[in-house]
Parts: sequence; C-alpha cells; structure tokens
Amino acid sequence: MSHRTRLLGAAFFALLAAVGVRAQGSSGQPPQKLGPMDEFRIQFPTDPQISPDGKYIVYVRNFADAISDRRYTNLWIINTDGNEHRALTNGNRSDSSPRWSPDGTRLAYISDADGRAQIYVRWMDSGQTARLTTDEQAPSGIAWSPDGRFISFSAFVAGKGPHVASMPAPPAGAKWADPPAVYDQLVYRFNGPGYLKPGNRQLFVIPADGGSSRQLTTDSFPNGGDDLNPNHAVWTPDGKNLIVSINRHPESDHEFFDTEVCEVSVAGGAVRALTTRKGPDNSPVVSPDGKSIAYIGFDDRYQGHQTEKLYVMNRDGSNPHSITDALDRDVVRSGWAADGSGLYIQYDSEGETKIGFAPLDGKVRKIADHIAGGLGASASGSFSLARTGLIAYTSGDPMNPGDVAVIASGSANTSPRILTALNREVFAGKPLGRVEELWWESSKDKRKVEGWIVYPPDFDAAKKYPLILDIHGGPFANYGDRFDIEKQIWAAMGYVVLYTNPRGSTSYGEEFANLIHHAYPGDDYYDLNSGVDAVIAKRSIDDRNLFVTGGSGGGVLTCWMIEHTDRFRAAAPTNPVINWYSFVLTSDIPFVAKYWFPGNPWDYTQQYMERSLTNLVGKVKTPTLLMTGEADWRTPLSETEQFYAALKLQNVEAVLVRVPEEPHGIRRRPSHHLARELYIVGWFDQHRAKP
Repeated sequence: MSHRTRLLGAAFFALLAAVGVRAQGSSGQPPQKLGPMDEFRIQFPTDPQISPDGKYIVYVRNFADAISDRRYTNLWIINTDGNEHRALTNGNRSDSSPRWSPDGTRLAYISDADGRAQIYVRWMDSGQTARLTTDEQAPSGIAWSPDGRFISFSAFVAGKGPHVASMPAPPAGAKWADPPAVYDQLVYRFNGPGYLKPGNRQLFVIPADGGSSRQLTTDSFPNGGDDLNPNHAVWTPDGKNLIVSINRHPESDHEFFDTEVCEVSVAGGAVRALTTRKGPDNSPVVSPDGKSIAYIGFDDRYQGHQTEKLYVMNRDGSNPHSITDALDRDVVRSGWAADGSGLYIQYDSEGETKIGFAPLDGKVRKIADHIAGGLGASASGSFSLARTGLIAYTSGDPMNPGDVAVIASGSANTSPRILTALNREVFAGKPLGRVEELWWESSKDKRKVEGWIVYPPDFDAAKKYPLILDIHGGPFANYGDRFDIEKQIWAAMGYVVLYTNPRGSTSYGEEFANLIHHAYPGDDYYDLNSGVDAVIAKRSIDDRNLFVTGGSGGGVLTCWMIEHTDRFRAAAPTNPVINWYSFVLTSDIPFVAKYWFPGNPWDYTQQYMERSLTNLVGKVKTPTLLMTGEADWRTPLSETEQFYAALKLQNVEAVLVRVPEEPHGIRRRPSHHLARELYIVGWFDQHRAKP
C-alpha cells in the first residue's frame, strides 16, 4: 500500500469517527447536515404489491446495518388509506418478492430467515407462516396459480460441465486439491455470482399448502431466465400453462438477447414458442380473459440502443403488433387493466420515471410522475395493480429516497396519496441540498442537454464553490430528478454537484441515444463540458476548482474528459473500461461487440483502439484516483490497472484503490459504498486550489 493510499484510508476512518462524534454532539443536538453514516439510517421501499381488493399494500423495506456492515430487507404492510403501518417480518435478514394469493388471504414471499433463501407462505388472518421449499438453490420468480392451489418458481439445477479427461482415484488417506474447473460457454462468469457452475435455471411448481415441488422443464436451456435476463413466468387464466420468456436458440451464446415468449405446459412441461422474431421478447403478461399476451422487446438491428416497445399478440402468437410506437420511450414493465382495454406501463422520459396507460388502440396517457425508490439518481421504482383499478407504487424525488404511494387509475386529474414517511426523522433538522434542473446547448451541435445541480445546504450565491461533475454509467441509461445520497453528501461537504444526461442517455428517444452508436466515447465530451460552462455561468463556481468523476460508463467518460481538457484539478473514475479490445475478451457481456462496435476487435482493431482510453492517455496531466471492486466482472479490475499503469509510466500523479469482495458498482457492503463516496471527495479535497 502506498503512502498516499494509507493517508486516504486514515482520512476515511478519521472522517467516519468525526461523523460519529458529531452525530452525538456535546449538546445532544442532531447534526445539521447529512453525513456518510446516515446511509445506515436511510430506508427506502421497493416492490410494492397491492392486494387484489385494493385494501392493503405489502412492500419490501430496504435498510443497512452498521454492525454487520450488510444490507437487508424486511416486509411491511400498510392499508391503502394510510393506516396500520406495521412490520410483517423483522431482523437482519433478506425478505423479498411478496406476492398475494388470488383471493388475497395469503402472501407468498422469499426469505433467508432459516439461512438459505426459500419460499414461505403467510396466512394473513392469523399471521401463521409456513416454509414451502427446502432446496439448496435459491428460488425466484414466484407466481400463484389462478385457483391459489400452486406456486410456480424457477431455481438453478446443476448440470454436467464439459468432460476433458478422467482423473485417477487418489491414494487412500490422500487429500488432493480441488479439481480444475472447465468451461465451454461464451459467458462463463458473471458480475455478482462470479464464475458460473454448469447447469441452468428451470421452472417448478409446488402445492401452496405444502408438499414436494415438481420440476417442469428439464432441458439445457435457461427456462427460468438467467442473471442478465431474469424473466419470470406468469400463469394463464385457465391454470394449464405458464407463459415465460426463454432463449432456447442453439446460438444463444452469441445471440444473447434473442428470447421468445413461450408456453410451458403445467401438466407435462412441454415448451412451445409463441414468438419467432429476431430480438428480445420479454416480460409477458396475459390478459384477464386469456385471449391476449403483452410483452416487451424490439426487432434487433444491433444498435447501441433500441427502444423497447410494448407488443400485444393473440394467445396463440398470431398478430403481434406494437401499441407504443408513438411513445419513443423504453417500456420497463406493464400490467393489464382489469377490463382488458389496455395496459399500465412504466417508462422514463427526460430523466423522470412515470406510469402511463397504453390503450390497445390509442395514445399513451400519463398516470403518475416521480416513480422512484433508492439511494441513487439512476432510474428505479415499480408499481402493482389491484382489480379495483388502484395502483400502488414507490414515489421519490431529489429530496426523498422513496415512499409508498397510491393513485386511482380511472379518475381524471386524480392526485396520488403518499402513505409513508420512512425518512422523516432522518431528515428532521438536516436540510438537504437544493436540486435544480438545468438545460443547455451542446457546443458540438446546439442540441439541448439536461442536467441537475445539487447545491450545498447552506449555499450562499455570493460565495464561490468547487464543482464536481458526476457522469452516469451505461452508457445507455439516465440520471434524473431522484434522490442520490452520494451527491447529497458531497454537497453537504461544500461542493456544488452537476449530474447530467449527455447524448447516449435514455429517456429522450431512440435518436438521441444512438448519437453515440459506434461512437462512444466521443461527442458526449462536448455535452458534458458545455454543462460545466453553463453552471459556471451562474456565477457561484470557483473555476479553479473543477473536478470530475463517474462510474462504469461514467468512468469511461471521466477518463475521456481528462484526455481532452486540463480544466479539472483532479479526477476519480471508478470501474471504467480502458481498453475496448481487452474488455470484450474479459467482460461478462462480450456480446456487446456486435452492438457497440461493427464486430469483433480483430476485425475492427483501429476503431477499437481509437475509442480506447489507452489511445490518448499520453495527453493526461490530471491527478487521478482509480477505484474498482476486485469481484467486478462487468468492467474487470484489469481495465482500471491498465490506466493506472499508463499514468504511472508518465509520472502523472495517480492512486489505485482495489475494493475487496465488491462486484460492479461498489455497493454490496455499505462501508465500501461509504469508502467510494469519501475517497473521491477526499482526493478532490487534497487537490483544491487554495484561496
């Protein structure tokens, strides 16, 4: 460990200690600004599930524990009139996927309360709970049969890997090393799970009142989805079939997204594809009368971004057609209206997540804004529907990580009702930094670009403040008007923070996103740099103290920025891609070669190298901190190490931070997320120009 890295580590723990002292305070008063340790106090909701009769909502409540340094989830319930808010489960455990039985009398969910994730059922009248499964592998995608007698789910079933040679038996009493692992698939390791075991997820059904589960699918396809496409099965109204999205093509290794909507017989497990087009057909939902199936996807043209539309087809797969062509926004999820007249959808538009209604024969109508729930400004949130037309969803904004809300879908000019106030006490007496929307013209082509400014809580327009430009990843993703603990903490520490949606960002239409098709990184530099100019023009920024950071795709652009300008005092890219050639050969998503590039790197070497950050690294003079998780297989640590070595070879000031156990994003352990926040701002503090 270098002297500078030791200093950064010492500064991190000293700051945590100082935060702890301030949190108690000699006067017993609460601190006046949000601090890093508040991450252990903030809670937020996900996956709100409204009961069929519209009277109750069960949701997943997310929190972090400072003692165990882990993230956990419990289930809570609240009446839709806002009364009787209470816990259904509690403790340091992970409870998820609450699903009401069709008659609303029971609740199925997944929990690791007994050490391993299993399916449980709770009888809502008595509170009695029973564990249904005892499997080694964690179940997912639970769904009730229409008559409430069965629950379907998917689980991993181990298979045999490729056989190369037979080993002799070890001598009696010998203790040999573990055998070598052998792989023969294109994707053999994945961010999060790590190196993959041979086998696939398969579909199962289990009696809802207990008993043994029955495996429906048995072949060598991921019938229950996979880590990148975790599609869940839904039942047909007659209870005879499951409808699920599966990639059963022999070339699935190379056509990873080419899923089809399939019918799986509950009686015998026979599988029949209902769609045939080239491209993803995901997230199927069956109409209440069983005559139609809606699903989400696109005709694959191998573009960097392709708008995900909502399609409807007849139950037998005939007459597939899009009903959201005019929207030009990605449909994230959908659910049928009770009368079958259309579907409620979730989508992002200009950095904001919304719920809309897509009729079968008309224009999408907006129902609700500010669908969000989480600790970051990236897209999040979800909703569910009751048969009564009431919608439950997670509601959030830049000043609120999220609460549970309801809105009546059928009334004109209806207003949402926020039912919870999960963080009222956390923010009491702690003013957050004001967040302001900002639009500007790119110096490249005068296109309008959107961003948001987070001001320090005690902002004084007469003073000058340092500026942090924070760039989102993806690159086909978006920031928006959502709460972000990282940016709020930086603002509380005296920085103005700018976060933006440069070209390539989603939620502005397919044409805007594909301005970086086969051209990333590139002209997005002008959008970002113009955004910095626009904030400086507001006259409260110290232009001697400009800093830049970003993660993943934002890490790519952070490095690209300092290769094209020396205006930043310091930079902090996290988990970036540095060499596109090596990225395709080491990442868990190698198939992006045909989407982000014209083809494989040995066929288009010049383009790969021109767009790699190694190409212009000789121009960098900016002091740079690089940070990546050691378990990151999306943008492997070797990418970060290449840029670090290149800077060191040129005697550019740089430090390398390796975060143990962390996959992509550095959020698995709360303390590691705090380290990410504090190492970045600590690096910037060290390089601020003095008055």
